[in-house]
Order: sequence, then C-alpha cells, then structure tokens
Amino acid sequence: MVVGGIVLCGGQSRRMGRDKATLPFGDEMLLQRVVRLLGGAVERCVVVAAVGQLLPPLPPEVSVIRDRATGRGPLEGLYCGLAALGSRVEAAYVTACDAPFLRPEFVQRMAQLLDDHDVVVPTDGAFHHPLAAVYRTRLVASIAALLAQGERRMISFHDSVSTRRVDIRELRDVDPELLSLLNINRPEDYTLALRRAGLPAWPGTGP
Repeated sequence: MVVGGIVLCGGQSRRMGRDKATLPFGDEMLLQRVVRLLGGAVERCVVVAAVGQLLPPLPPEVSVIRDRATGRGPLEGLYCGLAALGSRVEAAYVTACDAPFLRPEFVQRMAQLLDDHDVVVPTDGAFHHPLAAVYRTRLVASIAALLAQGERRMISFHDSVSTRRVDIRELRDVDPELLSLLNINRPEDYTLALRRAGLPAWPGTGP
C-alpha cells in the first residue's frame, strides 16, 4: 500500500499565542521538523495551511495546499490534503504541525494496522487521536458532504465508515513513551518539549 502524509498547520494557535508552525526547534522551525520526520515514513507529503499563512521554507517535493475557506476546522484540512494526494496514494497519515517527537516507526505501524479499513485511529479510553490517524483517500467525497452540512470535527464520520480503533498501549513497542502523540498547545508545553529534546528554551517561553 502506498501511504502519503498530511501535515495540518492552519490552526489559530490561540493557546500558544503565536503560529506554531514557525516556532524555533533547534536549527529548524516546528513545521520543518514535523515534515522531515513524517517524510521518513511516507511516499509523498503535503502541508495544508491557512489562506495567507506564512510558512518556513520546505523541501521542493513537499506540496503546500491552502484551505478553501476559513473557520472550517481540521476537517477542511483533512479534505484538502486527501484531495491533493488523490490517486497517487491509497491512504495518508495525518498529523498536526506541533508533534515534534513523531516517530516514523509509529507512522508505519499505523499504516500497517489500516488493513482493509477506511480509518485507523489511536484511542486512549474514550479519547481519540484523529491527528495521529490514517485515512483512505477514497473518503474525500464523504468528507465533502460533511463539510457541506457544516461539520468541522475530524471524528464526525468515524462511526459511518469502517474505522479501526487501536488502544495506544498496543503502540508502545514502536514508541515506548508514545511521544508521537505529544502536542504543543501552550507556551509551557513548548518549553517542556525543548527541554526534552535537550534544546535551550526560547526567550520568553518560560524558565
């Protein structure tokens, strides 16, 4: 199975207070790091950004797609990413741009677990991780219909398609600390992530 990758970076980052895609992370910006890590596990990668959003330089083989409209949430980004990949891949791993410890092995395991399903998503009890999941590109029409109804949530169609839910404990063999699921939402999260990576805190983000 040919698997692509989608990085969503068009969120408003209200809790962070600045665009997470351009947060410095060592000698890279956060979006650049996530694209590099995801690129180690997929055939081709697309970045879905907001209209007018400024992005750091990315490899020439990475396509940048813009949301068709504002305020439609991550479901819009999922639609745009899957539509852009089209028939070139059969499915795509989807991540946000604020997952600095994404492991290629985690991405590959999720793709393997898809089997004949439409979606495979990690779960922690009742909580789903829709931005660490794999989606079939054939879902584009179904997602378009939901968007037309005003839906914005990525998990809104999981019950209406063939979805495999994987307990996160089953993924610890490829990611013992499940760091692929760690996101940076607030300044303190950013500081802790830099510290975990052995990098100095960026000025103004905390001790």
